Amino acid sequence: MDVFEETNYAEERIMNYLRKTPLDFSLRLSELTDTNIYLKLENIQYTGSFKVRGALSKVSSLSVSERQKGLVVASTGNMGVGFALAMKFLGGKGIIYVPHEVDPLKIEKLEQYDVEIVHYGDDCLETERFAREQAEQNNHLFISPYNDPQVIGGQGTIGFELIDQLPEIDHVFVSVGGGGLISGIAGYLKTIKPTIKVTGCLPENSPVMSLSVQAGEIIDYESKPTISDGTAGGIEKGAITFSLCQKLVDNFVHVSEEEIKNAMRLIFDNHGQVIEGAAGVAVAGLLKESSLKQPLGSKIAVIICGGNISIDTFKQIICLKSP
Repeated sequence: MDVFEETNYAEERIMNYLRKTPLDFSLRLSELTDTNIYLKLENIQYTGSFKVRGALSKVSSLSVSERQKGLVVASTGNMGVGFALAMKFLGGKGIIYVPHEVDPLKIEKLEQYDVEIVHYGDDCLETERFAREQAEQNNHLFISPYNDPQVIGGQGTIGFELIDQLPEIDHVFVSVGGGGLISGIAGYLKTIKPTIKVTGCLPENSPVMSLSVQAGEIIDYESKPTISDGTAGGIEKGAITFSLCQKLVDNFVHVSEEEIKNAMRLIFDNHGQVIEGAAGVAVAGLLKESSLKQPLGSKIAVIICGGNISIDTFKQIICLKSP
């Protein structure tokens, strides 16, 4: 697919429904890495996550009759909330399948919308497979959270904004699950500026995309529990994001659960921003690369991909106790 072209189409369709999120300079991260670090705050996007971009892009590309026919998504929460908002703006009928173990805050947000929620499976790939089967049986349209050109183009609108906000950008750190976010951002930015370096960041407990790229094929890998639920789980066979990651991502870095939590604490302590585990992965990846003395560049963006985390979980992470 032509990510650049798809992103431009998406930008035209969804720009009026989105918040252009700020790119904030991080004094503390800049000091720690001896360079200039900027945070792209998708945690304050509508719905609290970047996922609404891809959802809006896909739903807006469909006809009214296609939307009314019935749309299905599988999600650990953020894509589901983005999809629900897209349906609210654009109309249609939708069903959202979620794993049994999902952050309570994300379920609360989903329940605010007029969509059907179905719990199934213990892993996002298992949930996704079941949702596809149900969509086929009921003649509904399944929307992949990452393996879809319009979804990737929607996520690529972050790159569209980044290059406008920081034309001198030379490195970007992005969390990786199924690869839709990093494919969209990298595909757009590298078309504009091929010298930009893109680093994919993954939890050690679920590094499926990077292991697949290393193996040269999509592999089955049993993920362990991770605070980064938004990037956890497997990748469906034949996903277009795999070849895009092979082509566009310069390197991958794996981070531990403790490194993710430390990154979340750092952002809260220094920026007052509540971020979820998947966003912490990108910050942790930056810090790990810096500690390994890897060349980072002079102007670096870190994608803070979301902030949907329950207060109880967040309190445990930042070592606060309830009164």
